[in-house]
Amino acid sequence: MTTTPGWSRRRLLQSALAVGGLGAAGALSGCGSPLAAGLAGTPLNPGTVTFWNLFGGGDGARLQTMLDVYMQEHGGSSSLQAATFAWGNPYYTKVSLATLGDKPPDVAVAHLTRSQNLANADLLTPITDEMLALVDLSPSDFTPKVWDGQKIDGTSYAIPIDTHPFVLFYNKDVCEQAGLLDGSGTLAPIQGVEQWEAALTAAQEVTGAFAVSSANVSENATPWRLFQTLYQQHAGATPFLGDGGTQLTVDEDAALDTLAYIRRMSEQGWLPRAIDYAGSQTQMFTGEAAFYLQGEWEITTAQGVEGLDFGMVPIPQLYDQPAAQGDSHTFVLPRMDRTPEQMQLAMGFVRSMLDQSLTWAKGGHIPAYIPTLESQEYLELTPQADYAQAAEYVVYDAPAWYSGSGSTFENTVGAQVGLVQQQRLTPEQAMAAIRQQLAVYLDTQSPV
Repeated sequence: MTTTPGWSRRRLLQSALAVGGLGAAGALSGCGSPLAAGLAGTPLNPGTVTFWNLFGGGDGARLQTMLDVYMQEHGGSSSLQAATFAWGNPYYTKVSLATLGDKPPDVAVAHLTRSQNLANADLLTPITDEMLALVDLSPSDFTPKVWDGQKIDGTSYAIPIDTHPFVLFYNKDVCEQAGLLDGSGTLAPIQGVEQWEAALTAAQEVTGAFAVSSANVSENATPWRLFQTLYQQHAGATPFLGDGGTQLTVDEDAALDTLAYIRRMSEQGWLPRAIDYAGSQTQMFTGEAAFYLQGEWEITTAQGVEGLDFGMVPIPQLYDQPAAQGDSHTFVLPRMDRTPEQMQLAMGFVRSMLDQSLTWAKGGHIPAYIPTLESQEYLELTPQADYAQAAEYVVYDAPAWYSGSGSTFENTVGAQVGLVQQQRLTPEQAMAAIRQQLAVYLDTQSPV
């Protein structure tokens, strides 16, 4: 693409938006007050907060409960204009374009790993201690791992509400028959490859099918999460990407060892060679597998299965150190000129959502807001509290303009990991393909 001298990518995008308008608006589904207001150019009530998010399923239902509480406390539907977009890259493209076109929402949701991309593109308002103090918050109100994780060069750009790690679901009926439960009826601790494989063997003897299920058909994020979890359990494992995504810094020995182990589980018949997302759930739900590897957000699905007695724990430590791939949902303030009243309104909305963190935690996410995390109500919430420790050692994806939750990076690497699980590629072939496919992104500047 050629550009007129002095015209940056950002100016071209702004020009296009000025001519064509915000084409993303038609892709929205709304909750709260009518979506057409504001986006269509009609004036909003000065007390209305505009809020964009990407939550569907159980998360979407719980969010709506929280939004309803906010509206009840702030004058009804006119106090909030909330809209939900398609998950992943489409959502972040819309937030970027809206901000570049000077029509962003007051508050938006962003994964921690994607908020950094927005911040690096100068699309977010930095979060200062003074802004937090407007609603009686401070950095000490948040778990250190996630609060430090959202910073860039010491500056905060996001306010986290949770951590959501990759975890281990287990079918209690199968595990009881396999002798894997302790005296309290929960999964006995498993540490090291030897204990893990003993558990898989015992479980498979009960199921007559598989021991553990993890999706890899029409699904790239789950294979990536499995790989990243086991890879980062190796001592000294380096981030997959370095220097902002311009270098491949993965520890190849640890990566090959991890891929080889995923293939071993498949070859032994413990792990299905090929299974889609829904099928991987069904295997654990129906007792065809004792274990199920997925993000903790699938607790809502499991709770809806009649007669299923299940538990959840962190992924066992198989290697040198505990680790679990994960991300965090955060609130960000897209860059715009705000009056003091508008800033107070936006921060007040965020505070309301944090105050309802227990509602959010019931959907599986580990609270980042310490008053909720340490509350008796959360500590008594099972099985949610049983894997809360994973938030202490969650591993975020390495920063790059093409990485983070639902990103091109996850899809690229996850696809090759899935082929290893399917026994269609050797670990060496998968790494070669990953290197080749990521090369173009390593050498490409951020498009925003």
